[in-house]
Amino acid sequence: MRVVVAPDSFGGTLSATAAADAIAAGWRRSAPDDDLRLLPLADGGTGFVEVLYTALGGEWHELDVTGPFGDPVHARWLRIGSTAYLESAAACGLHFVPRDRRVPETARTVTTRGVGELVASARDAGVTEVVIGLGGSATTDGGAGMLAALGAVTVDDAGKPLPPGGAALARSARLDGRPELGGVRLVAAADVDNPLLGEHGAAAVFGPQKGADDATVAELDAALARFADVLAAGLGTDVRDEPGAGAAGGLGAALLACGAGRVSGAGLVRELVGLDAELDKAQLAITGEGSFDWQSLRGKLITAVAKGAAERGVPCIVMAGQVSVGRREAAAVGVESAYSVAEDAGGVEESMADPAGTLAALAERVAAQWSR
Repeated sequence: MRVVVAPDSFGGTLSATAAADAIAAGWRRSAPDDDLRLLPLADGGTGFVEVLYTALGGEWHELDVTGPFGDPVHARWLRIGSTAYLESAAACGLHFVPRDRRVPETARTVTTRGVGELVASARDAGVTEVVIGLGGSATTDGGAGMLAALGAVTVDDAGKPLPPGGAALARSARLDGRPELGGVRLVAAADVDNPLLGEHGAAAVFGPQKGADDATVAELDAALARFADVLAAGLGTDVRDEPGAGAAGGLGAALLACGAGRVSGAGLVRELVGLDAELDKAQLAITGEGSFDWQSLRGKLITAVAKGAAERGVPCIVMAGQVSVGRREAAAVGVESAYSVAEDAGGVEESMADPAGTLAALAERVAAQWSR
């Protein structure tokens, strides 16, 4: 049987490549004669650029940029022809924030400035297009830090630059300057379609995982609302209700206000790495991620793989660290069955103790059911 193994990364435990390798190792123990086609994927979040490099090659550009706390972090972007690919998580990812620092003050003050520095590096290298993968960020600053790095500084009523972070945007009055893009076309590869504000917005949906409590979520949402007015006045476009504006803590809003086109990160990767061609020859598709939950159903990678498989009448199964999506909801997006590593291993702690080993063990048992 020909099986396409196309997972996303598993949170901070396994890269997409490591997850694909683990699934393949376990599967082969039960079904050694199956033809496994490993195709690690990403949907714009962490691992987006690595997946593209694995599939397509290209030229890495490495540099130090401003991290979420303002200190330097090492990051890189990928050049393929005249296009640069980068991911916001490389500069302001949640993995830079230890769990004991995911508190309200952190959620209020971390910055996307390093993302702007990556864009500037690509611009200065002479590319004509920059594709920014959005997802996995620690920030909720609406992209103000990125804009500042590109020459558009958010200032208060007195013309004084605001300090880093989303909370300070409550005092935003205008943009001093415009983003210096040098004619480069921007593309936002978003892993979600959330708007900037409200109950489905950047602060309400993603703020809590970054340390925001209820009061901080309300504070950040109000600050982002004011910043949306500033963006509209300074850049001529009101993007607060645009799908994807809430991605990466509102970084999507700043990119859209700069004229960026928006694409599905999962759909873009699906096209670039040739997933459809592999599905054309497959009898089974396997995908997965750290948590298969309601957010997975909002345009993330699992839905892209499942949709592609369903279009060809190929069953698609999910292996995830944890599964909270019901069978009916899973079936609605084309997923035949979903399997939880934590449940199979006897608990979350047990599964996290050996992420690759427990994922491989699950794959071995699933293969015994599915391989023919």
